[in-house]
Amino acid sequence: MQKPVIVIKLGTAVITNEEGVISHSIIKKVAAGIAELFSSHRVVLVSSGAVGSGKVFIQNYKGSITERKAAAAVGNPLLIQLYQKHFSKYDIPVAQALCERHHFSNRFQFVQLKETFEAFWQNGILPIVNENDLVSNVELKFSDNDELATLIAVGFDAETLIICTSVGGFMDDAKNIIPRVEKIDGKVMGYVQTGKSSLGLGGMTSKLTFTRLATSLGIQVIICGLNGKAPFADALAGENGTTFVSQASNLKTRQKWLASGSITLGTISVDKGAVKALRQRRSLLTVGVTNVQGKFAAGEVVQIKDEEENIIGVAKVKLDTAAIRDGISQKNVLAAHADDIVIF
Repeated sequence: MQKPVIVIKLGTAVITNEEGVISHSIIKKVAAGIAELFSSHRVVLVSSGAVGSGKVFIQNYKGSITERKAAAAVGNPLLIQLYQKHFSKYDIPVAQALCERHHFSNRFQFVQLKETFEAFWQNGILPIVNENDLVSNVELKFSDNDELATLIAVGFDAETLIICTSVGGFMDDAKNIIPRVEKIDGKVMGYVQTGKSSLGLGGMTSKLTFTRLATSLGIQVIICGLNGKAPFADALAGENGTTFVSQASNLKTRQKWLASGSITLGTISVDKGAVKALRQRRSLLTVGVTNVQGKFAAGEVVQIKDEEENIIGVAKVKLDTAAIRDGISQKNVLAAHADDIVIF
């Protein structure tokens, strides 16, 4: 049997000090923790911190898109060198994998990406992933590395996704970490604070959004911190952070790719009748569409939302934005075939 895949995501705030500088002691702990799992798992490390590492070299840094791209280009090799230094102590070579949206949305490129990672694992190499900020189109960027890590976890059939955060887990109103969440419902969402760290792009809302996607597709998600001597092993044992329980999923590989391709260029909102039909594995007709947002072409993957704005699935559409809008008032116009729809 193949070893299970585990994806570990480190945010900027987790691996930097108060001045925004990468902490060598934390990277050292990360290397030790992953080395402990390396013999029993196929590991992917998704690490932020490139911009934080490189922005000190940009004069009068203000955080513009262009400055972030430049800082990332400087910071990525510095960050990978630091990882290389600490993982070499465990004889684990590392590979830098800079990803863009089209690596997931294009089926052929996704298969190539997956095969490359298989080659990494077969040769005992740890892939360290980040977005390719230098060339990523502003409109096509990942919302943050929570999204990137989730898409990798879904697309690569991961058993567990660990998202490390500076707060150490998911907290209730009394600021106590909830050890286990069976389902992300209204009560759980009610605990979410809208704030985010000063260093990271994503807050807890982002983490819960992608956690819900991952768990609905059969992946256990753990939101935890880096406290203790063995934070990752402790997390897997249920002794660090919050474990979000995976839901049963019988999706085929191609359907999981569709879900991992929900790098949405747009959103289609549908009425209750359409939601019922989609849950019965029927195709989506434009007559059930109530709203269309974004700009997308035929053949691209978009999100599907219900009337309460909940994301209920994704679809590879047969029509572009304008054609779907034009077809809303018409009957029997096919927006997406049932075989190209994944409902969560």
